Amino acid sequence: MQPPSSWYLAIDLGTGGVKVAAVLEDGSVVADQFATIETTVTLDGGSTQDPAHWWSAIVGCVSAVLAQLRRNTLNVESVRPGCTPGCLGPRHSTHFRFSALGTHTVSPDACRAVGITGQWGSTVPVDADGLPVGPCLLWADDRGVALSSALVGGRVQVQGLSLRKAASWVRFTGGMPSPGGADPTGHALWLRHHDPGVYRDSATFLEPVDYVGLLLTGRMAATPASMVLSWLTDNRPGAPLGYREGLLRLAQRDRAKLPELLPTGSVLGPRRSSVAHELGLPDTVPVVTGVPDLHTAWLGSGAVSDYQGHIAISTTAWVSAAVPFKRTDALRSIASIPSIAPGSYLIANNHDTGGACLRWFREQILGNGQPSAATPSYDDITTMASGVPSGSGGVIFAPWLKGERSPVDDRNLRASFLNVSLQTTQSAMARSVLEGVAYNARWLLEATEKFAKRPLSVLRILGGGAQSDMWCQIHADVIGRPVERVESPLHTNVRGAALFAAVSLGHCSLSDAGSRSRVDRTFVPHPPSTVAHDPLYREFVRLAKSQKQMYARLNRR
Repeated sequence: MQPPSSWYLAIDLGTGGVKVAAVLEDGSVVADQFATIETTVTLDGGSTQDPAHWWSAIVGCVSAVLAQLRRNTLNVESVRPGCTPGCLGPRHSTHFRFSALGTHTVSPDACRAVGITGQWGSTVPVDADGLPVGPCLLWADDRGVALSSALVGGRVQVQGLSLRKAASWVRFTGGMPSPGGADPTGHALWLRHHDPGVYRDSATFLEPVDYVGLLLTGRMAATPASMVLSWLTDNRPGAPLGYREGLLRLAQRDRAKLPELLPTGSVLGPRRSSVAHELGLPDTVPVVTGVPDLHTAWLGSGAVSDYQGHIAISTTAWVSAAVPFKRTDALRSIASIPSIAPGSYLIANNHDTGGACLRWFREQILGNGQPSAATPSYDDITTMASGVPSGSGGVIFAPWLKGERSPVDDRNLRASFLNVSLQTTQSAMARSVLEGVAYNARWLLEATEKFAKRPLSVLRILGGGAQSDMWCQIHADVIGRPVERVESPLHTNVRGAALFAAVSLGHCSLSDAGSRSRVDRTFVPHPPSTVAHDPLYREFVRLAKSQKQMYARLNRR
């Protein structure tokens, strides 16, 4: 038997829930656990979660992962029998395939560090003792839209952005707050004007990943990577670390309510003794500052060289790549933001609803809002869709269930099924949902490559939706280029969080970390399918512009 293998504890606080994993030094996930987190959505645009539920979920998941490590001799290849190809996230514990070859003993005491990742653009208000004084306002909470619009607008503006203010923001940060209000600036404005008690009692506003770091270590701190959507730091190459006073004034942010700023990849400290006891790990294990899921998806994809791209199909969706420059495309809401290494950048953009579209279709359309055991599973849905030819019989699904951010920033856009007839079947609608998300990915990819000024040399696909062979193939057909699926795509972010901790602590280099993620299959476009998709895609792109005024009238608040 080999000596105990070193491993990393990865915590991924996603919108849909908490995932915790034990990740070996070679990037293999040997144990994981998931807990659902409920979101409260209100008619006025509110979207919140209870931070107390995050901690109880994290503790439960860590305990389950450690229990798996204690009772098993694990093979580096873990499998999840019963997790269907269309599954968007784990809903049960990992089961393991045992082998006489390459087995490892994984001891809880061999944990080398804790890595944190998750959702970003959200706001947790905490008091001086680090206790939440209100719910977390999620990245989808746009109640501050009117206040944000007034803040970033002006006499001369484009898409709701003052040209003068945009120039000031973009020069230093590469981006600026959205007029849609669904970001930390909009959240702070809304709390100040509409929930003054919470605003007054808040000592600090934290991103979720930084709040998890606070829970683990007792330290209120953030990094340029975690704070990027606040647009308050100088992100130019070689710029000093810190918040810029001019940007604080522009954003009307209170400096006293911002966390301490540390370099990305810093060690927050060892875990608090009480937390160490609660989690069951030695209190000497270092905790590395958290980073957004964009960063860990990039690192976990293995496509870490400049201009190597990845496509994420998670709750949200995006297209990204590392680039060697700071640049902004304000018209398409695309910017390059600080990566995990000094002077490096990642392309940032976002579709608010990627895999969430398929979940919505299953729960609200097929499940009548109350899904049960009789509701078709994700595997059932992809099986239904597989019987329909490419193009869904001419039906187009516009996947803008929560508006759009990139390549247009329009919070009024909404989803729809178009060109539906008496002959349209449920199966055709199911396939149109899969294709609509892929059309959105192609739209964003084209904008991203214009931003990069060259084609992305690699396209890796990852996230819960990438577990579906069919959805990956649809993306290849719609885009018209091969896409490479990352091995164990559901674990990309926890793998990336563990590798980020390893890189930050000097346990491996960035290139070494990238090589620890592998491709399990390449999907090559089928020319007849690509031909069928092209005319539908052209109509899809016209939709957002042609229906802009109608959506604005229907969704004006």
